[in-house]
Amino acid sequence: MGSFSFSKKSSSLFTFALLALFLFCSSSNAFYLPGSYMHTYIPGESIYAKVNSLTSIETELPYSYYSLPYCHPQGGIKKSAENLGELLMGDQIDNSPYRFHVNVNESLYLCTTNALNEHEVKLLKQRTHDLYQVNMILDNLPVRRFTDQNGIAIQWTGFPVGYTPTGSSEDYIINHLKFKVLVHEYEGRGAVMTTGEEGMGMIAETDDKKAGYEIVGFEVIPCSVKRDPQAMLKLNMYDKVESVSCPLELDKSQTIREQEKISFTYEVVFVKSDIRWPSRWDAYLKMEGAKVHWFSIMNSLMVIFFLAGIVFVIFLRTVRRDLTKYEELDKEAQAQMNEELSGWKLVVGDVFREPTCSKLFCVMIGDGIQITGMAVVTIIFAALGFMSPASRGMLLTGMIILYLFLGIVAGYVGVRLWRTFKGGSEGWRSLCWSIACFFPGIVFVILTVLNFILWGSKSTGAIPISLYFTLLSLWFCISVPLTLAGGFIGAQAEEIQFPVRTNQIPREIPARKYPSWLLILGAGTLPFGILFIELFFILSSIWLGRFYYVFGFLLVVLMLLVIVCAEVSVVLTYMHLCVEDWRWWWKAFFASGSVALYVFLYSINYLVFDLRSLSGPVSATLYLGYSLIMSIAIMLSTGAIGFLVSFYFVHYLFSSVKID
Repeated sequence: MGSFSFSKKSSSLFTFALLALFLFCSSSNAFYLPGSYMHTYIPGESIYAKVNSLTSIETELPYSYYSLPYCHPQGGIKKSAENLGELLMGDQIDNSPYRFHVNVNESLYLCTTNALNEHEVKLLKQRTHDLYQVNMILDNLPVRRFTDQNGIAIQWTGFPVGYTPTGSSEDYIINHLKFKVLVHEYEGRGAVMTTGEEGMGMIAETDDKKAGYEIVGFEVIPCSVKRDPQAMLKLNMYDKVESVSCPLELDKSQTIREQEKISFTYEVVFVKSDIRWPSRWDAYLKMEGAKVHWFSIMNSLMVIFFLAGIVFVIFLRTVRRDLTKYEELDKEAQAQMNEELSGWKLVVGDVFREPTCSKLFCVMIGDGIQITGMAVVTIIFAALGFMSPASRGMLLTGMIILYLFLGIVAGYVGVRLWRTFKGGSEGWRSLCWSIACFFPGIVFVILTVLNFILWGSKSTGAIPISLYFTLLSLWFCISVPLTLAGGFIGAQAEEIQFPVRTNQIPREIPARKYPSWLLILGAGTLPFGILFIELFFILSSIWLGRFYYVFGFLLVVLMLLVIVCAEVSVVLTYMHLCVEDWRWWWKAFFASGSVALYVFLYSINYLVFDLRSLSGPVSATLYLGYSLIMSIAIMLSTGAIGFLVSFYFVHYLFSSVKID
């Protein structure tokens, strides 16, 4: 939801970013996090707003700002350097003609368009009906506007392309903007960074005092104003015009019609504020629903204590009791007891038998560990404040880079498990290639299909061909070699020794009154109960354009989710062993991994009931495609967690059984 830039900067910057932070700490009196440095402006200094892609919660298809007949900058359109995350999210940040002079209030003229043709009118009306928003940025702050709903001020980012009044058949374009820039007067010791928004630098104390203004807020009131085009055409860009009071009556507003010439103007007011620069994002990140987050955590703790009680009973009252009784017997009594064994003790000769599709199993466990590591490290860094919302795309970029470098862990875990199954390392290279290509391959196929849809819609959300080659290069030049390196280490490591021997002939599994998949599906509801409230906030931030920055809550929920997945998987594994079902490997995986099914079903529920404004099959297809990727990642991650804990449990359980 970035300072790690891949499209136009070397990818090695990310590798040294964290190291650089610590080096900065030791070499100066203060340091700043990437994308969050302070910029002080002197009075009268010129600053320009930037424009991002047009976005809509109706279609979820971003489009370029200049796809509409807006005024162009005098020096031409120049794209800002964008990082990997911004490109994948469909951001396209360009310069704009909106120029401000710091602490100078003014009302200015921009331009008058040519007479609108049929295509331009159709496009403007379509963007208006689809509720497209214009997203502006000033000093890395997105513009805000406020609307009144039932006496409550609602905050939005961006402003609409146009509007259609209730009961009117006409559409009106927003062509006059009343900006309010909140500034904080700064006077103190310190050199202030003045490199670009994408630059990196330091805030180091000096003996010189520097006075100026910090931009701490950026607000807008959008208006539609009908002006005389003949009079406006006599003006030059940035000539002064009269201020306007908004909103105006409909007969004084600018309609969208063929042959209409639209004049664009704006005014700006600078207002001194007590908000300090470090707190300027607080207005955007107001944590709504904190009580709901706490309720979710308390609810999760109740589930954990309930499951912990069951696990406690299994270990102390059942397993421990049986093992203690067994260990107290002499050899003759043990031999006699072996003939009378029941429950999990009967499958001692089959419990470590190699599972079906063992190669696929190792691949999914390796990828699951890789995804889990990526999620944990990303959320920890975000909770510590390293991934500022001021750095657009930084979160997604960080996740991708972490995933690439954690390929070494995936290769090691997958090959070590494969070696344990096979008793040797033969075929480990093929396994590593499968690990490196399984989940990324699924994502690549889904994204390619979605990308063809976006290309057909001419959306900026479509991934450029150059970025495709960049992603493929990162995949095959970083992820695959690291996975092979991890696999090599795993191939050299000793296989995990099973505590009991496996019989040559598999034991017959007794018939069940009910299929085991019912238990597995039911088990997925418990991890989902931990996740679903936070999932609502995450989906809202992605699809409704809201900021999500309560990563502290998300970290707690992640920890609780790991605990519940482990407990659920252990309980179900024990239940299957007790009914003499020794095929527990895949069941342990899907006991916790089945939460992904409920996540996907909840995503469909969210689409139907919360994204009712989402229009068209294209938008729904995009939503379901991204939801499917998220669900597969959750399945691999939670399944790997459940299996590894269950494996430890089964290994510990049967290491105490002394049966030849």
